[in-house]
Amino acid sequence: MSEIVVTLPDGSELEVEAGASVEDVAYEIGPGLGEDTVAGVVDGELTDRVEPLYEDCELVIVTEGSEEYLQVLRHSAAHVFAQALQRRHPEAKLAIGPPTDDGFYYDVTGVDLSEDDFEELEAEMREIIAADYDIERVERDREEALEIYADNEYKREILETEAEGEETVSFYVQDGWQDLCRGPHVESTGEIGAVKLLSIAAAYWRGDEENDTLTRVYGTAFESESDLETFLQRREEAKKRDHRKLGTELDLFSIPDVTGPGLPLYHPNGKTVLRELEAFVDGLNDDQGYEFVETPHLFRTELWKQSGHYENYVDDMFLLDVNDEEYGLKPMNCPGHATIFNQGNWSYRDLPIRYAENGKVYRKEQRGELSGLSRVWAFTIDDGHLFIKPDSIEREVNVIMEQIEEVLETFDLEYEVALATRPEKSVGSDEIWETAESQLRDVLEARGLDYDVEPGDGAFYGPKIDFAFEDALGRSWDGPTVQLDFNMPERFDLSYTGEDNEEHQPVMIHRALYGSYERFFMVLVEHFDGNFPTWLAPEQVRILPVSDDNIGYAKQLKNRYLDDFRVEIEDRSWTVGKKIQTAHDDRVPYMLVVGDDEQEAGTVSVRDRFENERKDVDVGTFRNHLENEIGEKHTEPDFVDGSE
Repeated sequence: MSEIVVTLPDGSELEVEAGASVEDVAYEIGPGLGEDTVAGVVDGELTDRVEPLYEDCELVIVTEGSEEYLQVLRHSAAHVFAQALQRRHPEAKLAIGPPTDDGFYYDVTGVDLSEDDFEELEAEMREIIAADYDIERVERDREEALEIYADNEYKREILETEAEGEETVSFYVQDGWQDLCRGPHVESTGEIGAVKLLSIAAAYWRGDEENDTLTRVYGTAFESESDLETFLQRREEAKKRDHRKLGTELDLFSIPDVTGPGLPLYHPNGKTVLRELEAFVDGLNDDQGYEFVETPHLFRTELWKQSGHYENYVDDMFLLDVNDEEYGLKPMNCPGHATIFNQGNWSYRDLPIRYAENGKVYRKEQRGELSGLSRVWAFTIDDGHLFIKPDSIEREVNVIMEQIEEVLETFDLEYEVALATRPEKSVGSDEIWETAESQLRDVLEARGLDYDVEPGDGAFYGPKIDFAFEDALGRSWDGPTVQLDFNMPERFDLSYTGEDNEEHQPVMIHRALYGSYERFFMVLVEHFDGNFPTWLAPEQVRILPVSDDNIGYAKQLKNRYLDDFRVEIEDRSWTVGKKIQTAHDDRVPYMLVVGDDEQEAGTVSVRDRFENERKDVDVGTFRNHLENEIGEKHTEPDFVDGSE
């Protein structure tokens, strides 16, 4: 029997017989690891421990201590839910039930469910868990599987698509109940420590609104009750911080039905925050010699065909017929920037050319996937594209990495880094991809960064370095990215004249320091719970006159001393207590209470939104304090040190 080479996470290689399972490889490494094996990650894909390996591959062994273990456990919890549902409602028809970042869901039909049913279903789930049923993988003939699901069109569709051409398919069986599934799963239901059903929503089969509407039940599972309790507490805090709720309360944005789904309107308060974000990143671009460009929202689709986006994005594009020609709203800015570059004649002395644009792009996401600002139809990328000589790659990528790190540190966001490699759907030769991936890996290692490898997650035109940042609630979000592209310059026939007076092809770098403004804005709203840093806050200072007699002094403060800041005067005939409470609810960083004593002394009483207070503060002292805090972009108000 032939042998294959398995590459382990430490880079070492192990030769095993073709057909050996993940578990077999684990036993080769060591008996203890073999006994502890729950599953494997083969070339980036989570798979069952009994899965045979027939080709050279990269392998990670999954044990209870692995990051992937919770995903396996939650997949099993989805099966426990489905079994519990069919115990209570045998008429329920099952579609799919995968694990998610927060738990699992199962799409079902044929039964009328509401959250009122959760208590009963959870009780049934706990009985199944307490019984500690073995979870067994069983291979069945594909034709037999089609007979089993004679009355389930969803499972049959899976068998006729994903399992097309396969002689056998895998089922997972527990206490006689079974489900078609690739796995992996834990060994028994008793390994699931705690479960909770969370919500119900409608979902289209396969995410296509032309298909049947199913009932999607969301749940979660953990190894222990204490882990579940921590999750539920964070979830409640997340509800309080929900950017959709705060967006309304703080008058930041809206997405009314009349505009269409996924098309946000930014109100003056929200636009103020966006303008500050734009100014910050534009300043970073200025520092690195970027030139600002602008491209239209609409192009002939010939451009998208030339760039490769049409082939790879056509299902997500908004297409229009104009005078018998096909046009498309741009899903990305890069083809426009490549076209601008192509209008010039460039020497090696001109490179690098760096273009920047806060460019609006459009993606036709399924309506069921739209959610506030996290997933929309229209969003703005702080886009940058660089056209460089091949020998400049390391330097330019390093500079971009420094810019990204400055952005994330400015907002006190923890982050992780990953190298995303060639996806299955891609353009370009093997040689080009290997070169590009190797150069990005060299940059990461030279910088001494810990990074994960995400096989198959690169862009269709090149590999990328992705930054995922973590918010105050420990949630991870996709953000900045830097992507190396040898393909688009070739497709657009881009060139520059080298020192040898010959034509050469530049390398193109795609980069975004935020990712998209919409998602970054959403994260900041929830990360700071609406308490934006003073430099970002729509209203930085609110002056609260004690009585109408003090309004003149308040106006003098605003117009003479604080004219460079975003300042409002609360001149309604309210009590001081109500004025303070309203300013607090509006998340205003600083309140200046001014009464007769302050007016006579030419001072202010300062309160911040965290209820710290200092009286008799010199106006000049407060102004200097504000200038320093904003200029240094502090994430929280620093209380005024004292008075002069």
